[in-house]
Amino acid sequence: MNIPTNLKYTSDHEWVSIEGNIATIGITDFAQGELGDIVFIDVDTVGEKVNAGDVFGSVEAVKTVSDLFMPLSGTVLELNSELDSSPESINSDPYHAGWIIKVEISDANQIQTLLSADAYKNLVAG
Repeated sequence: MNIPTNLKYTSDHEWVSIEGNIATIGITDFAQGELGDIVFIDVDTVGEKVNAGDVFGSVEAVKTVSDLFMPLSGTVLELNSELDSSPESINSDPYHAGWIIKVEISDANQIQTLLSADAYKNLVAG
């Protein structure tokens, strides 16, 4: 299982990459493996301010649909448009080509609530 040490994580299996006040968000390798083959991403919050913990979209796999939870409060700036034609990028490359949204962070203090790679590894190890 791939858990890059340069990212932050949530207990809901989202990963967060932070550059300045912009967060790039996707789902973890563990999450995509649990979901199976991803066939559709639904995000209708672009341009909206979404609070940490709120649903910002959903991911549909062959066997289930799962909500996506916002790790940090902020304004959704961009959806990865490549996922429209290639949602399976989340399965094959969850941390790069499979990113889902970019967010302008509104409360940088919330970054401290995210999990380190080691803490996330412990969470999924159960």
